[in-house]
Amino acid sequence: MSSRCAFLRTTLTLALAISVSGLQAQTAKLHISSTAGDRLTAKPDAQFSDGKPAGGSTFQINDSVKYQKVAGFGASIMEAGLMTLNTLPADKQEDVLRALFDTKDGAGYTAMKTPLAGTDFQSAGPWFTYDDTPGDVELKNFSVARDFGPNGVGTYILRARKYGNFALQAPMDYPPDWMLYDVKKHQDIQPKYYPVLAKYFLKYLEEYEKRGIVVDYLSLFNEPEEVYTKIKYPEIKMLLRDFVGPALQQSGLTTKLMMSEAPERKVAYRRYPMVLDDPAARKFVSVVAYHGYDFKNFDKIAELEKRYSDLPFWMDEVCYAYEAGYPKDKKLPIYEFDDGDVWGNIIFNDLEAGTSAWLYWNAILDETGGPWAISPIHGNPDPNAQHPVVIIDKTTHEITYTGTFWYLAHFSKFVRPGAVRVETTGKTKGVRVMTFQTPQGGYVAEVLNSLNESTDVNLESKGKTLHLTLPARSITTATW
Repeated sequence: MSSRCAFLRTTLTLALAISVSGLQAQTAKLHISSTAGDRLTAKPDAQFSDGKPAGGSTFQINDSVKYQKVAGFGASIMEAGLMTLNTLPADKQEDVLRALFDTKDGAGYTAMKTPLAGTDFQSAGPWFTYDDTPGDVELKNFSVARDFGPNGVGTYILRARKYGNFALQAPMDYPPDWMLYDVKKHQDIQPKYYPVLAKYFLKYLEEYEKRGIVVDYLSLFNEPEEVYTKIKYPEIKMLLRDFVGPALQQSGLTTKLMMSEAPERKVAYRRYPMVLDDPAARKFVSVVAYHGYDFKNFDKIAELEKRYSDLPFWMDEVCYAYEAGYPKDKKLPIYEFDDGDVWGNIIFNDLEAGTSAWLYWNAILDETGGPWAISPIHGNPDPNAQHPVVIIDKTTHEITYTGTFWYLAHFSKFVRPGAVRVETTGKTKGVRVMTFQTPQGGYVAEVLNSLNESTDVNLESKGKTLHLTLPARSITTATW
């Protein structure tokens, strides 16, 4: 008798669980950001229906067709950001960090970039590398101390991690000047220093790990060949294949490698096969990273992704910067929420091309679009105003979460690592829909309305329809 009762109880429990699961599948939670004033605002739940779609365009979701797995969303950690953050009262500093990294009350960034030593927004002191002692091939004077000072990127990372965890990716603009042929005219690395440079990379990773920070991905060069270090891709292949790759493999460190990152999608398309078509070099590459400073050529990334489909792709740097030639007619930084639509469409374009992670450049800057570092010989000009995710006025302490922040937050907060993009078909002018299946079996749909008026859309999934009214110039996240 007791076993029969237990069986009945189990059957009823399963039936109830299935019933509840079915009910939950009929309800979608909505969050909206729009020019009308909503900012990741939770709205009343919407119900799926069995009836035919109401007015508006229809988009079909087909989870039997799967694309890339998501690695994360975020921005970059620079001295300029922490210097600016440190101008705020202590409680407001924590508010900003919470807004960027907290998974419950903030954007919950899951992928961040941190540079190896000097770059254009490492602004807490003069240009530097981790060993500026000429000829120090033993790296006896190697030090990451500046990174863990009051304005250092290591300090920044540790403070951010109080609120959330995120993958870390680290590129290098330049090695120490003494490794170059000539810092003024011939900024390529002398091959005799390749073993020393491999050791330099490993010491950086080891010193960070000693301080509680594991760098997940090391990228050999930031925008090499034509912007910063003038090393060419055949030499990058040799450095990766014969020196850095084997040294890292033997080190026991868990860090994985990115070969380097081109400044534009078209450059990546043209130059990356030089490295990736060599099996001995390719075996050390875990992620293919690229930058988006052409603001176009998404099709080139889609072609690369198909060619090297075993490797995930990351768009790991882009921003507004006069030096990058865009925008031409706007004053930086940009306070208006409406600008977020630009970034929403770029995120859609890169994800549709197959990228797994999307990172903006500066997370935090001040009201001038700075402070920027100055070292023209290393490609750091003056002035160099740029647009960040968060603007902090150093004098008034006003904090502005830009349109970039809000549109990116819809992805970082709801499309978590491990989610898989699934097929979404349908087309109507000014509206885009992208859907992801979560590791738990749920769904996230990002719905972008670039029109200046509200519009209706229908999402069809598993024979049921979700009707949504999208506010003008908005992004809506539906989860179920």
